[in-house]
Amino acid sequence: MTTDSTNGDAAFAFALVCAAGGATGLGASVVFFPSLVKLASKRVLASSLGFSAGVMLYVSFVEIFLKSVGSFEREGRRPENTAHIYGTLCFFLGCFIMVLLDIMVKKIGGYSHGHETSGEATNDLKIEVTQEAPHCVGCSTDPIGDLKGWHEKAQAEEERKRAMDTVTVSKASSKPEGDECAGFDDVEDVEDNSKASIVVGTPKTVDDYEAKNNAKLVRMGMNTAIAIALHNFPEGLATFVATLADPNVGAVLAIAIGIHNVPEGLCVALPIYYATGNRRKAFLWGVLSGLSEPVAALLGWAILANHFTDDVYAVMFGVVAGMMVVISLKELIPTAHRYDPQDTVVTYSAIVGMAVMSLSLCMFIV
Repeated sequence: MTTDSTNGDAAFAFALVCAAGGATGLGASVVFFPSLVKLASKRVLASSLGFSAGVMLYVSFVEIFLKSVGSFEREGRRPENTAHIYGTLCFFLGCFIMVLLDIMVKKIGGYSHGHETSGEATNDLKIEVTQEAPHCVGCSTDPIGDLKGWHEKAQAEEERKRAMDTVTVSKASSKPEGDECAGFDDVEDVEDNSKASIVVGTPKTVDDYEAKNNAKLVRMGMNTAIAIALHNFPEGLATFVATLADPNVGAVLAIAIGIHNVPEGLCVALPIYYATGNRRKAFLWGVLSGLSEPVAALLGWAILANHFTDDVYAVMFGVVAGMMVVISLKELIPTAHRYDPQDTVVTYSAIVGMAVMSLSLCMFIV
C-alpha cells in the first residue's frame, strides 16, 4: 500500500466514520417526535443488530484478518505459516483489548452496564432520580421492559398533547370577544396535572432536591462521557482502517455500524429524556455517543500517517478484526436475542448481513 493511495483514501475513510458515528444522532432525534418511538419494535431492533453483526463477523474473518496475514507475508519477508501466526496473535490481541475496554466501561459506569432509577421521598416529594445513563444498545439490564416503557410513555405524551390541544381549541372557540387570555388557565391546569405525579411538595423541598440531583447528574455525565468514548472508539477505528484497506469494504462496514448506531442513539437518548424531560439534553447525549468514532479515526490516522509499512497495517488489521468479532459476539448478537428470544429474525438477519458483505466483495473483485 503506497503513501499516495492511502492519502487518497484517508478523507473518504474519515467521511465514512463521521457518517456512521452521526447515525446515533438520527436515533436520538426521536425524542423530538414521540410518534416515532413506537416504530422501534422488538423485531426492528433485533433485525438491525443481527444484520450489523453478520456484516462485521463476515468482513472480520474473510477480509480484514486475511489482509493482516497478507501484509505480514508481503514481499516474501516472512513465510506463510509465520505470517499466519502473527496475524492470529494480533487478532486475539484485539479480542483481549475489547474485553479490557468492556471491564473498564463497567467500572466507570457504576453498578451495572445499564441505567438504573430510584425513587427518593422527602415528605410529599417523590421524584425519579437517574443514577446512570446507558451508553450502548446492549447496556440495559431489561431491554424489552425498557422498550415497552418507552412505548407507553410516548403514547401518554401524545395523549397529553392531544388533550392540551383540545382544551386550547375549545376555549378559544368559546371565549368572550375581547378576552384574549380566556382559556389559558385551563391549559396550564392540564400541564400542571401532568407534572403532579412527578413533583409534589414545597418549593424549598424541591430546590433542595434539585441541588442534590444536579450534582448527581454532573457525575453521571462525566462517567457516561468516558464510558461512551471507550465503548464506541473501536468501531471508529475499525471503519477507518477497513476503508484504508479497501474502500468498498469500508463503505459496507460503515453502513452496518451506522445501522447499529441508530438504535444505540435511541437507547441512550430516550431514558435521559423520560428521566429529565429535557429533549435537547437527551439529544445531545445521543449525539455524544457517536463522537468518539471520528476521534478514533483521527488517532488511527495519526498512527498511520508517518508509518506506512506493511507491518503496521498488518497489526492494525489483525487487532481491528478481533475487536469487531468481540463487539458482534458480546454485544450485538446477545442483545438482538434479548429483543427476539424465539430467534424469528436474528439469525436470518445475520445471514443477510453476511450475504450483503460477500456480494459487495464479489462485485469489487469482478
